[in-house]
Amino acid sequence: MTPLGAAHPRLSVNDYLAGERDGELRHEYVAGNVYAMAGASRRHALMVTALTLLLGPEARKHDSQLFNNDMKVRIQQAGEESYYYPDLLLSCDPEDRETYFSTRPCLIIEVLSENTERIDRREKLYAYTGGLPSLQEYLLIAQDHRQLDLYRRTTDGWQHESYVEGSIHLQCLDMDLFLDDIYYDAERA
Repeated sequence: MTPLGAAHPRLSVNDYLAGERDGELRHEYVAGNVYAMAGASRRHALMVTALTLLLGPEARKHDSQLFNNDMKVRIQQAGEESYYYPDLLLSCDPEDRETYFSTRPCLIIEVLSENTERIDRREKLYAYTGGLPSLQEYLLIAQDHRQLDLYRRTTDGWQHESYVEGSIHLQCLDMDLFLDDIYYDAERA
């Protein structure tokens, strides 16, 4: 993400949302600051597509809504508002029906890139796990090698699990997700 720069004053939430509706480029909003979104690589796009195809049927079975790339998540934390565009977002709450953003996702997935990994692993991890009481799982997926990092809410707080083979169980959808299925197309790109 690239900040718009010091010459730009803090933007109001309403101005940000209006700009996102009418603009051609996507931006994330963090406490009044706006950051342009970078384009995705072929591997990244193939992995997001694979995940959409894998999770989509299960989301429908659970009467949940799955979004990829273009649905924002709103976070209110420490008196500030932030809006991010996760790679995939699953909402299972029938009350979570804002037109342009989600407020109660149960699963968020980010496919890591060299430019976003630090933000996804730190800033977004903190924002998602601390600012979204509905969130049950946050999944980070490396695109240049096989590795999944799953952060899962437990009664004792957040638990981290890392996987390099086999499958993981997503509790939100009560399904197993196999690494072979996630990486199949990307490893042939």
